[in-house]
Amino acid sequence: MKIPYIPEDSPFNQDQKAWLAGFMAGLQTRLLDTGSTSSGRGKPPIYILYGSQTGNAEGLAATAASHAKQHGLEPIVKALDEVELEDFATMRRVLIVTSTYGEGEMPDNAQLFWEALSSEHAERLEDMSFGVLAIGDTGYDGFCEAGKKLDTRLEQLGAKRLLARVDCDVDYEEPATAWIEAAMPLFAAVEGGPDEVAASPAAAADTSPPAASAYNRKNPYISTLAVNRRLSGQGSGKEIRHYEFDLGDSGIHYEAGDALNVVPENNPELVSLILQRLNAKPDAAVAKHDRPLVDLLTRGFEISTPSRELIAAVEQRAGNEELTRLVQSGDKAALEHWLWGKDILDLLQLNPSMSLSVDEFLSLLKPLQHRAYSISSSSLASPDRIHLTVASVRYVSGGRQRGGVCSTFLADRVKEGGQAGIFLSTNKSFRVPADKNAPVIMVGPGTGIAPFRAFLQERRESAAPGRNWLFFGDQTRAHDFIYEDELTEMMKHGVLNRLDLAFSRDQAEKIYVQTRMRENGKELYAWLQEGGYFYVCGDASRMAKDVDQALHDVVAEHGGLDAEGAAAYVNQLKREKRYLRDVY
Repeated sequence: MKIPYIPEDSPFNQDQKAWLAGFMAGLQTRLLDTGSTSSGRGKPPIYILYGSQTGNAEGLAATAASHAKQHGLEPIVKALDEVELEDFATMRRVLIVTSTYGEGEMPDNAQLFWEALSSEHAERLEDMSFGVLAIGDTGYDGFCEAGKKLDTRLEQLGAKRLLARVDCDVDYEEPATAWIEAAMPLFAAVEGGPDEVAASPAAAADTSPPAASAYNRKNPYISTLAVNRRLSGQGSGKEIRHYEFDLGDSGIHYEAGDALNVVPENNPELVSLILQRLNAKPDAAVAKHDRPLVDLLTRGFEISTPSRELIAAVEQRAGNEELTRLVQSGDKAALEHWLWGKDILDLLQLNPSMSLSVDEFLSLLKPLQHRAYSISSSSLASPDRIHLTVASVRYVSGGRQRGGVCSTFLADRVKEGGQAGIFLSTNKSFRVPADKNAPVIMVGPGTGIAPFRAFLQERRESAAPGRNWLFFGDQTRAHDFIYEDELTEMMKHGVLNRLDLAFSRDQAEKIYVQTRMRENGKELYAWLQEGGYFYVCGDASRMAKDVDQALHDVVAEHGGLDAEGAAAYVNQLKREKRYLRDVY
C-alpha cells in the first residue's frame, strides 16, 4: 500500500496539512487492520472493473455484482482508472466490462489504466483469472476494440482467461447477462489467494451496486413534454431547442451530470417512402414479429443510417459501380464520405429493379436506438422536470429534406403536451465537486453548455462558495448566445464568476473557446493550482481534442514545463478526477 502524503505545493496552510496527514495516516491504519483480519472471515472477492463513457458498462458492472453475490463472492466494483497497477497485480478474480469510445478508443475512465497496462514495464499476472465483457456498436469502426485490447493484453501478461470474451452490439442486455451468468460459477470455482476481501486498498471501495431504475430501454417511462421552445435566434444557422420532460409519479431521481435517453420514432414520411419502394402494405404481417410492418419501420428499426449488413447486401445486388469500388477498396473514409447524407431509401433507389423481400430487408436493419442527451438542469432546482438542450439536425440531400432521427422527432412531432419514452443514464464520473469550495472551470460551446447549466444551478442551490468559470461560444452572439439571460443573472448574483465568450463568425478571425483558454492561460493555470476542476462537454472529434491541446499548452507555458511534464500534469488531473469530459 502506498504511503499517503501531502505535496509541499498543495493549497493548504500548515495546520490544515497537519490535520490531513493525521487523518490519512489513521485511514491507512484502518485499511491495513481491516485487511489483516478479513481474509479469515470474508467471502472470496471478485474485482469487477469497468470502462464506461455513457454509463452502460457501469450498469453491467452493477448487474455482475448482483450475480457475484448469488454465487458466494464479494464484488468490488471500481472504474478501471481507480485501480493502481500494483494493486491490480494482486487480484485473483477479475471481471472487466468495457465499452469502446469513438473509433476504437478506450473510454475516458479507462485510458490511464490502459496506458499503464500496455507498458513494457507492466507486472506479470500469472495468479489472475479473468474474463472480459465488451460492448460496442457495429455501426462504428473498431467495434469493441477496447475490450479486445484488454483481453489480449491480460493474456500476454500471463493471466488465465476463464471464458471467451463476448462482444455485444447495441442490443447488449441479453448476451451480456447470459455471459455474466456463465462466468460467475467459473469465478466462484477459482481457489482463494492472498487478496481476500480487503487485503488490497482497492477493496476499500463501496461494493454496493446502485439501485436499478424501474425504467430502462426495454421499459421507458412515458413522459409528457411540458416545454418545447426554440433558444437560438431566427437568424442563426442552427436550431437549438429547450425541452422539459415532466417526471410525474415516475420516481425518477437524477443528478447534474446524468444523461436522459429519449426513445424516438422514425419520420413517417420516410416510413411511407420505404413502404412504397418495397411495394408492401403498412399492415402487412411479418414473420417472427407480432407487429404490423408500419409499426416496425416506425418504432422497431433504424431506417436512416444504413447498417453494414444492408450496405453489403445492396452492393451485391445493385450493380452500382461506384459503391462496389468503394466497398471492395476497403477505403473506409472514402465509403463514409460517399454515404454521408444518404439513408436507407437512397441505397434502395440505387437500382429500382433490385428486389428485397420484406423479411430479408428487416433482417438487414439494426434496432432503433434511444438517443442520449446531457441533462441541462439540476434536480435541486427542478426536481419534477428534466431539461434538455438539443440541436435539431436538418439538411437537404438528394432533393429530400432530411433530419436527425430524435432531434426532429422532438422538435416537430412531440408537441407540448405530447409524450415520449424516456429513461435515465447515471454518470457518476461527471459530477460537480464534492468539495463545494473547489473552483470549477467549464468548457461547453454550443449545446455543450447543457451539463454546465445544470452544474451552475447545482452550485447555486447548494450555496457552494467555490468560484465558477464558463467558456462558451458558437457562431454569432446575436443569434446563438443561448441562455444569455440566465447566465447574465448568474453573473449578477455571483454564481458565475467568469464568463469568457467565443463567437467564431463575429469577426474576420475565427475565435473559439480554446482561443479564450490560451488568452487567459495564466489565470486558468492558477485556478488549477488552487485545486480547480476542469470540465469539457461537446463534440469529441474536433472541439474536445482542440481544448485538450490548449490545456496542455496552458499548463506547459504557465507551469514552466516541457511537453512531457505538461502531459504528466494533465494525467494527474485525470487521476484525481479533476479533468472530466462528457463528449460525443
